[in-house]
Amino acid sequence: MLGWISVLGQIAFGIVMKLMHRSSAVRKAEIVRAYGLDPQPSSAVPHYAIESANSDLCRSTLRRVKPAIVVVIGTRILREETLQCIDAPFINYHAGINPKYRGMNGGYWALAEDDRAHAGVTVHLVDEGVDTGGILYTATFEPTPRDNFVTYFYLQAAVGVPIAIRAVADALHKRLAPQNSSLPSKQWFHPTLWRYVRIGLTKGVW
Repeated sequence: MLGWISVLGQIAFGIVMKLMHRSSAVRKAEIVRAYGLDPQPSSAVPHYAIESANSDLCRSTLRRVKPAIVVVIGTRILREETLQCIDAPFINYHAGINPKYRGMNGGYWALAEDDRAHAGVTVHLVDEGVDTGGILYTATFEPTPRDNFVTYFYLQAAVGVPIAIRAVADALHKRLAPQNSSLPSKQWFHPTLWRYVRIGLTKGVW
């Protein structure tokens, strides 16, 4: 869909991003401490190894576990048969403000577009589109000059976890109130390496 040149640029950026994770370890640890984040899975919660959220195994597991709510993050687009396999709302944590920054890396793209007012996260209901479900809550984050592409996600988690918890509580108490937005709608993708460097050099957004 994007063309092989763009895909190669995205792959190159992915390699650089792995190096950025290492170089940003101190800053990531600071954010975790400052906001009381816990990146480790809880040993009190059962875990199931499932390769794809759209697999028969995933659907059969959901039918067996019968959760009251399904919260997803970072999955591929869920198919109708997955969304309809149980009678429970599917709620997504999205690292961007919908619908203006649907798709990938919404917080980064908002900053790159000089749109700091919409650098944030959205918790929304899941439908068959790309981050097009009804909006439940949004929150914005404020980066420092020490932050970059990989630490933005930690800052987003700091403001996003509370609204995700609120949405789960709403679902449990049958008070979900999805809203539409008047913002323009656009889907974003991973940056290519050369576009990332150009934005960093010209706008100071890394």
